[in-house]
Amino acid sequence: MKKILILLLLPLFSYSQLDLQKTFKFSTFYGAINGGTSVSDIETFSVIDGLGITTTQTPYDYNVTLGVRKIARFGYENKANTFYDGTESNYSDAATVGKIKGVEFLFEVDYKRQEGVEYLDQNHFVRYVGKNLLIKTEYLKDGFADVEYFETSERYRYNVNNKLSFNVGTAQRISEPYGYDPLATWKLNNGNIHYTYLALEEGYNVDVAHQMYYNPDGDLVATSADVWEQVVVPVILSDYTQRKRNELPAQWNYSAVVGFDYYHYTKDFWLHSWGNLLPYHVNINNEYSYHDYNNGQWMDYSGGVILGKKFNKRLGVFAEGKYNKYWNREWYDFKMGINYIIR
Repeated sequence: MKKILILLLLPLFSYSQLDLQKTFKFSTFYGAINGGTSVSDIETFSVIDGLGITTTQTPYDYNVTLGVRKIARFGYENKANTFYDGTESNYSDAATVGKIKGVEFLFEVDYKRQEGVEYLDQNHFVRYVGKNLLIKTEYLKDGFADVEYFETSERYRYNVNNKLSFNVGTAQRISEPYGYDPLATWKLNNGNIHYTYLALEEGYNVDVAHQMYYNPDGDLVATSADVWEQVVVPVILSDYTQRKRNELPAQWNYSAVVGFDYYHYTKDFWLHSWGNLLPYHVNINNEYSYHDYNNGQWMDYSGGVILGKKFNKRLGVFAEGKYNKYWNREWYDFKMGINYIIR
């Protein structure tokens, strides 16, 4: 993680020639804590040795956010809040081209608990926009979407006019070996998968005759085959696959990238859209390369759109969203609606 942050900061400080005051002028440092009720308690009934009721309680949700950002707002962005509170969803941050030329950046860390599961999410990027040059360095970790990667791209920008531009260049990405399936690799001599044997290798103990199942620490975790197979085994498989993936080195991806950006704004109508396509990836013949798991080339892409229309002083509609698909993993956000002011 430390190396990634250094890579992110290098273009930032190189551009400013280590002039910190100039670099962080007009930027905002922010920190916030948000919380709220999670899902309600769930009662589970069982009839083993009589009626039993188990209540599963999910602790409250929270989000601790720390960040610093220096990103010029587009015309449609109205800073209504006095403070950044960590809950903002600025779709335009994902755009390839910013509002102004020069360097912009975002560094944000979110430590959160959602529906009882804890995540450490991160979103960092440094973006340079020139007349004919685009450079962006980004690190994203989204626990809920289960995606994490580091990416840099260098592109030539062709301006059709002051609204529309196209870009082409190269992208370099570092990620875990997506596509690698540890369970497909682990098989018995007969070519089959029997998950109880895997559990035994992981340190679990099984007394089939008495239906007693113990974890590696010796704690009793199940007293029936149904609970063992439906509750405990899925946890074992999840822990095993995560551990095996973490044991492998990060994978490099070298790709061609093409994209576009369009921005039009008036007080009554605005449209901001962008898209990126990675149609070709260099095969480095690595044992855990995504080429092997995908049997050749694949398409990665991302994009977003922000649309607003005011029909008159009372009525208006809006639609905003962004979509990403890398290594057959998808994550997206969107919102749309209508506003009508009664006078």
